[in-house]
Amino acid sequence: MEVDPTRLCELLVGLPAINVLGIDDERVDSVVVHVETASEPPPCPRCRRRAWVKDRPMVELVDLACFGRPARLVWHKHRWCCPDDACAAASWTGEDTRIAPARAAMTDRAGRWSCVQVGRLGRTVAEVARELGCDWHTVNDAVIAYGTPLVDDPARIGMVDALGLDETLFCRQGRWRTQLWCTSIVDVTPGHTQLLDVVAGRSATGPSRWLEERPDEWREVIRFGVLDLSGP
Repeated sequence: MEVDPTRLCELLVGLPAINVLGIDDERVDSVVVHVETASEPPPCPRCRRRAWVKDRPMVELVDLACFGRPARLVWHKHRWCCPDDACAAASWTGEDTRIAPARAAMTDRAGRWSCVQVGRLGRTVAEVARELGCDWHTVNDAVIAYGTPLVDDPARIGMVDALGLDETLFCRQGRWRTQLWCTSIVDVTPGHTQLLDVVAGRSATGPSRWLEERPDEWREVIRFGVLDLSGP
């Protein structure tokens, strides 16, 4: 059965009110899909007249791989302006967070997928970047952007019965390979082991500050502290 490639890419994009303009399959390194939003022209923010299209800037975004190849989504944006020359409203560019956040280098779905791959499944940033055919920093920026709200969510850390602390050599830095340490704070409740946070250093300062930031009722539930016998 013959399948229309444009229709196939519409299914891959999977977003309502998004038009697939075409597919560029000439690149050796990636599949390129061109899209645009199908929304009506917005009103001018000052005079409320129907806006005009000033120009069509194109933004290339890293997307999820398809057909065994890295993919790029080229978003043909709309830069709007007021048709009334006397209106003081400046031009503005239409955004659609379903496709990608403002100033992002990766589509929203690729960013969320990358965060899951690194944060939940434990894959390295470099490995995910190779699969998507993009720069290491592009993936790392997405992991930080989507992962930070998850880490900062107060509901992420539940009640802890047994709290474990363990220092780890984080890296060796500089000409003299100076050792930099960190301390892992872990919920070691049987059947519920979970890394809660990592603080700098191997002294009591970092963990103590971290514990002081927790509510009293949270600290009062802790019955056991699990530590090794190192001096720090």
